Amino acid sequence: MAERILIVGPAWVGDMVMAQSLYKVIRERHPGVLIDVIAPPATLPLVTRMPEVSRGILFDMGHGELKVTQRRLFGESLRANQYKQAIILPNSLKSALVPFFAEIPIRTGFRGEYRYFLINDMRFLNKKLLPRMIDRFAALGLRESQSLPEDIPFPSLTVEEFKQKQLIEQFKIELDRPVLSICPGAEFGDAKKWPEQHFAKLADEAIQRGMQVWIFGGPKDKKTSQTIQALMSLENLNHCLDLTGRTTIPNVVDLMSLSALVVSNDSGLMHIAAAVGCETVVVYGSTSPEFTPPLTEKLSIVSLDLPCSPCFKRDCPLKHKDCLNELKPALLMPMVDKAAFSAASRL
Repeated sequence: MAERILIVGPAWVGDMVMAQSLYKVIRERHPGVLIDVIAPPATLPLVTRMPEVSRGILFDMGHGELKVTQRRLFGESLRANQYKQAIILPNSLKSALVPFFAEIPIRTGFRGEYRYFLINDMRFLNKKLLPRMIDRFAALGLRESQSLPEDIPFPSLTVEEFKQKQLIEQFKIELDRPVLSICPGAEFGDAKKWPEQHFAKLADEAIQRGMQVWIFGGPKDKKTSQTIQALMSLENLNHCLDLTGRTTIPNVVDLMSLSALVVSNDSGLMHIAAAVGCETVVVYGSTSPEFTPPLTEKLSIVSLDLPCSPCFKRDCPLKHKDCLNELKPALLMPMVDKAAFSAASRL
């Protein structure tokens, strides 16, 4: 019988995308192993587009809720799978409870939040040796004595062409113009959001250059999308498709892969764009690409590198947000021009 490993997956979309690097490392080292991933509803759909994962298992607990009894019952229900090892990616105490209750013999994770008795393969994080999140994830898939691969494999989400065609029909999409996809939301807070007027200006300029614009985001991003469209020229709105709150995560994977260019804040959708092979431009203000960069060679990073950034705050502590307000759309136009010309030549 094939050996099974249980991964306790991240709760954030971008982190789950980056976790695919760990799954790839495990499968490269142990081709026959089966990988199961438990995750909340927000990130579980992503594993359906990761061929390294054997099975995704829903664990629907409210964010921050301990609920020891429910975690014990859930862990006990997993014992029949006879997992050889559990790898716990979050650093919280509660994330280590299910593998403990599942009686998985090897439970691997970094030291964190008073969970010494729950994790018996405890790793101590050296941030200098493991500067990026994917370095830390990949390290947990190796023995403590092993070195990281020289080139950690990047995430690469699978696009399902049949479902893609269904979505094209559903949204009445015409692909006669190259697609600029914009991702104007940011779950973390306003300090990561490029202003709506800048996105609107960029969309107008792209449409004038023969592109169409798709806006991606969740239900919480609907107001942001509406503001962008209200700021755009009326004659350009026929070439703007608002997909905020209308797509699932797998839908985003299938549709975003059609983009000639994606312009995004530092967000989970940025990582999806990178993982489906899109040319990706990311605007950075309050955060930095050093820890969780988009994992792609097709990347442009735009930042003003002001002395006050990155501050890593949810809201600008200086009340001006100059790191993004002063980052004008003109700085991105060379990338838009290049994508418009390159994609148009292939249509």
